[in-house]
Amino acid sequence: MIQIESSAESTQIMLRPLCVDLDGTLVKSDTLVDSLLVMARKRPSLLLALPGQLLRGKAAFKAFVTEAISLDVVHLPYNRKLLRYLEQQHQQGREIYLATGANIGLAQRVAAHLGIFKDVLGSDGDLNLTGNHKLECLRSNIGRGEFDYIGNSTPDLPLLAVSTEPMVANPSIALRVLLHMRKIRPVIEFRERRHSVSALFRAMRPHQWSKNLLLLVPLLLSHSVSAKLLIDGLLAFCSFSLSASGTYIVNDLFDIESDRHHHQKRKRPFAAGDLSPVTGAAAAALFLLLAFVLTRDLPAAFSAWLLLYVVATVSYSTFLKRISIVDVLVLSGLYTLRLLAGSSATGSHISHWLGGFSVFLFFSLAIAKRFAELENLNASNSVPRNGRGYILADLEQLRAFGTSSAFAAILVFANYISGSDVVILYRNSTLLWLIVPLMILWLCRVWLLASRGKLHEDPVVFALTDGMSLLIGAATIAVALLAI
Repeated sequence: MIQIESSAESTQIMLRPLCVDLDGTLVKSDTLVDSLLVMARKRPSLLLALPGQLLRGKAAFKAFVTEAISLDVVHLPYNRKLLRYLEQQHQQGREIYLATGANIGLAQRVAAHLGIFKDVLGSDGDLNLTGNHKLECLRSNIGRGEFDYIGNSTPDLPLLAVSTEPMVANPSIALRVLLHMRKIRPVIEFRERRHSVSALFRAMRPHQWSKNLLLLVPLLLSHSVSAKLLIDGLLAFCSFSLSASGTYIVNDLFDIESDRHHHQKRKRPFAAGDLSPVTGAAAAALFLLLAFVLTRDLPAAFSAWLLLYVVATVSYSTFLKRISIVDVLVLSGLYTLRLLAGSSATGSHISHWLGGFSVFLFFSLAIAKRFAELENLNASNSVPRNGRGYILADLEQLRAFGTSSAFAAILVFANYISGSDVVILYRNSTLLWLIVPLMILWLCRVWLLASRGKLHEDPVVFALTDGMSLLIGAATIAVALLAI
């Protein structure tokens, strides 16, 4: 008897149309915001036309953006749990409708890609299909009978309220509250998103803060460390770290579509749809504001270096990284800039030797980053699609640039420890020569692994996670301490 009732109930469910929202539901991100970010990167001049288009109404605005930007629907961050459910329902013969406030043109491309929808309802240039407008349009297409609906935000409330079996996907807090107040209990929740705090922490890339330890190098090499100077150096470190996190978020927002084509970067919070770009933009602004607040007690020259760092990194994110060789020059220059900023914060002198060494060393590592990206693409028989200006044929030339720059850095260091200045700072300066083979070992190993396709595309991550690199670093520090 129970089996008969269960079978009858299952038949009723299959006969009810199933309607699903797109933005924030089937797709974890907002396709309109994604399109605007792609526009900002690929066709920034069109941003000037947006205010005028918005005055024509939200539906016309969406139509303009959709016509101007062809968003890649194949690599959108789909809610995989929900998509598997929809595919299962489709295979069982259930009619599924995509009902969305997104522009109809974009929605139809999504439907064509997935191939599971009976029909598509979306905003046109005149009507913004959300809330009650969506409910009326849905009724006119499927009749006044029962239907099930899946949504995620407050505009979906009118449809959830009248659906036979309301369902939600990554519901917003506001929707949860309203559903609870109306005593509407979703029968299924398709949750597939990291916690926003965890996602924001990942977007900040705290592991990259290790680069900002370079700010302390001028002070440590001066051999005149005091509590006051150390505090100034730590303030400078915190300021640069907050700035770095802010600019990393800006970079990820501009790269949101290209990151989705990358086997590792597609897991970044914005590309994966785990974090809203609006939240990211607000966080980036806050981090940059706090960074400059921390500079109040530091010399004005440091604030100038910090401002230059922010301008350079944002310029890199928006257009400089698409110019071959210029991109790696900027990347390597940012390392040297950290040394100069640290020098101004603590009043410590930077020798021309340290400047030359950093230029060659970090240029080599920046080239290694690009080389590793191309080598990994070559190994997977893929072609570059990130707009960085490099092609697979550049591999050998990049290898030549990177390895020659690495040995130039070693040569500069060897000349430095041969100079008379070293005797004043180090009692056992001869021991510093032990660092030379350690440097040769590490840099050669980096390039050997890069050539084998075994180097992480970020040399910083590689250095922090590679056991041999950590051992070489510890040995280098030990030799330097013994030489003092």
